[in-house]
Amino acid sequence: METTSLYVMRLEEAAWGASLIASTMVMHGIGMLTTLRATTALKMRVEGSQSLVLASGPLVLGAWMITLVHLVEIGVWAGFFHWKALLPNASTCYAFALMTYTTLGSEYYLPLDWRLLQGMLAMVGLMTFAWSTGVLLTLADGFQKRQIALWSRGKGTDAAK
Repeated sequence: METTSLYVMRLEEAAWGASLIASTMVMHGIGMLTTLRATTALKMRVEGSQSLVLASGPLVLGAWMITLVHLVEIGVWAGFFHWKALLPNASTCYAFALMTYTTLGSEYYLPLDWRLLQGMLAMVGLMTFAWSTGVLLTLADGFQKRQIALWSRGKGTDAAK
């Protein structure tokens, strides 16, 4: 006769999950504001240029910074998993956190008494990606409006400038 383990959510697990989500959202907020500040500063520096390459700089910088923010957030979750020895090693913890955060799924699973965190990690990943998408769309909209304005004034953008 086969027995299956019954999952029962624990207060400790829920508390750690809530703390990790709160930490992730605070980090993300700081990261998105820092991204907007840095890209605005760069945009002001390249404002007079008609070069498409220079004009796309703030958008590229923003994408890099957003990616870095996500990787750091994933690292915090992976660090928690490693600290609690929930997976074999730090590398596996990071790979698991990355795959779960992006909602791709992983071949690994947390121990049964920590499974709630898998879903919570995917949920916070969805929330932060939505926020990042909003920031990236803001940057892309500014870039596109600038380029359209240049084109409409007959000052076509030259990528070689």
